[in-house]
Amino acid sequence: MHSQEIRRVAVIATGVIGAGWVTAFLARGLEVVACDPAPGAEQRLRDYVAAQWPSMASIGLTEGACPDQLRFTTSIEEAVGDAQFVQENGPEQLDFKRELFRRIDAVAPPQAILASSSSTLMASAFQDACTHHPERVLLGHPFNPPHLIPLVEVAGGTRTSPEAIERAMAFYRQVGKHPIHLKKEISGHVANRLQAALWQEAFHLVQSGVASVADVDAAIAHGPGLRWALLGPFLNLHLSGGAGGIAELFNKPLWQAVEALWKDLGQVSVGPPLAAAVAAGIEDVLAAHPAEPLLRQRDELLLSLLNNKSRADALP
Repeated sequence: MHSQEIRRVAVIATGVIGAGWVTAFLARGLEVVACDPAPGAEQRLRDYVAAQWPSMASIGLTEGACPDQLRFTTSIEEAVGDAQFVQENGPEQLDFKRELFRRIDAVAPPQAILASSSSTLMASAFQDACTHHPERVLLGHPFNPPHLIPLVEVAGGTRTSPEAIERAMAFYRQVGKHPIHLKKEISGHVANRLQAALWQEAFHLVQSGVASVADVDAAIAHGPGLRWALLGPFLNLHLSGGAGGIAELFNKPLWQAVEALWKDLGQVSVGPPLAAAVAAGIEDVLAAHPAEPLLRQRDELLLSLLNNKSRADALP
């Protein structure tokens, strides 16, 4: 595989995730070819990019970046024919994914990286459908919305080459992302598993009558969530450990209390009663805080946070 800087990207399927990738790539000055056979897909995509462009301008555009660098086609073969990097965003259906990658692999240049945004399927599950160059197939899972959130989880399948991983990591850094490398494949990857663990206990607390939906949300949004937006769980633990840091924390009675809590965490399944209770709790919140201004202010604050974090060179 060649190591030149990637300038031509193909985005396959342009739903919410695919459209976010298109916006992100265009904002970094790349030439983007998007492909989606759905009726009206091109206009929806161009409308999406136009709506998100002011946010990208706020974060900072690469010189020469322009939505006019977007080409659209309904042909996979045309989209990937001269691509250096392919970002696939098709449905989470294994048979569909396998056929899609078989077609992409058959026509993409041998040096092109083939990355999937799949949030549930692992690369090994569809990589072997690529009979030409399975070694360049990997996971490149973003966090929604991809045009704003920096995280990308990169994981190879059983046949992915180390060079493909290195090139994918370098490319995502090139476009302003913060990639992490999963050394082993696992269902749900990293970020989704972490938030799933939090959701499980959140639903359990509501089901058990410990706290309302609004108060569970407040416990995160006005508490640890503020620190988690800046540093991850291990560094936050380290900074809570006093002079000895995280190593000393493990020897304190407080840590034994934490492990006791692990054993006490709830197991919950969201049946109709709990689903109705949570939905009613959300309706109560929205009655006092209407969705439109709430969403607008959330996104404004998110942009401000992203801008500030980009200048915070002391943070990892």
